[in-house]
This record gives sequence, structure tokens and C-alpha cells, in this order.
Amino acid sequence: MSDSRLYVEGGEDSKELRARCREGFHKLLEKSGFAERLPRIVACGSRNDAFDAFEIAQLSGALDYAALLVDSEDPVADTEKPWEHLKVSDNWVSPTGTTDDRVFIMTTCMETWIIADRESLKRHYRNCLQISSLPAATNHESRHRLEVQEALLRATRNCSNAYAKNKRSFDALANVNPEELRKHCPSFARMIRILEEKL
Repeated sequence: MSDSRLYVEGGEDSKELRARCREGFHKLLEKSGFAERLPRIVACGSRNDAFDAFEIAQLSGALDYAALLVDSEDPVADTEKPWEHLKVSDNWVSPTGTTDDRVFIMTTCMETWIIADRESLKRHYRNCLQISSLPAATNHESRHRLEVQEALLRATRNCSNAYAKNKRSFDALANVNPEELRKHCPSFARMIRILEEKL
């Protein structure tokens, strides 16, 4: 059995939130067809901590496959060249020997993936969800992260389980249908395509 790990931005510095982060991404990847070859999800907290943990793992050469998953924070010029984007946005240089198939970006944030699947959102939030508060269901990855996050907060503000970053975000992510994400989010489709090749 191969030792593969996915270093994920999320979970802050809380043990409970990191567990929720791991579970949310675990369920999403499981539904995406990786139940029998699931990488170990490592919730790292901040994006810089995720990069640092990934870099250490990559340079050690101890793993069969290591990858990084972070928000892009801004729209991406070329989804297939994430290191170029991260060099501009974060001044990150890809660790020695690391290619573009070792990094995935949620364009422009994890909430983009959540709002891309309207049917799952309706099931998760039920009748209290105000769909009209969400952006149009097109061009998801071109929207600024704050626009997406604020729209999700507005759309769920009357719900008992109203969206809250970290506190409730990973529950919403776990309910997303990966087939809808493949259709609407090129960054997600790219991640699944590469993981299918690597795992």
C-alpha cells in the first residue's frame, strides 16, 4: 500500500477544526472514487503552514506521493500551472523536483466548491437557504473569494446551521457532489484527474 499524503490549508490551530477539515476532504475524495486508495489528509492550518509541511515532506523523499491543496485566493490565469500562480500570489517557489502535478488550488477558495453544487446546498440548508443571495451559477472560478464567502454567509444567515468559516464549512464541503464540481470547477476536475493518475 502506497504512502500518499495531501497537505491541506484549513483547520486553524484547533485540534477539533483540523479533525473536521480532514473529515470534510476525506468524504469528498471518497465520493470522488478514492475510497480504496485515499491519501492521508493532513490538515495544516494556515496556507503557509500547509506549504511548509508539504515542502518538508517533498524534500524528504519518504512518501510515494505528496501534494499540496490551498486556496488560490485570486482568479488563476492558467489552471494547469498552479506554481506560476502561487509564485505571484505568495512568492512560493516549488520545492526542488516538484512539478505542477504536486499542487492543487481551490479557485478562488473552498467556498467556491461549496456554492458550485446548488442541489447539495439546498439539501444541506433546506428551506432556509436564500438561493437569490448567491452569485449566478456560472463562471464560479472567476469570482473574488470575498464575494463568494460573503454571498454564502448572506444566503444562509437565517439557517440554524448558518455557514461559518471553519466552524461549519467542512460539513458543507462533505455534502458536495463531486460530479457537479467536475462540471463547474476546472480546478477540482484537474485535481481529480491527476489524483487518478498518481494514486
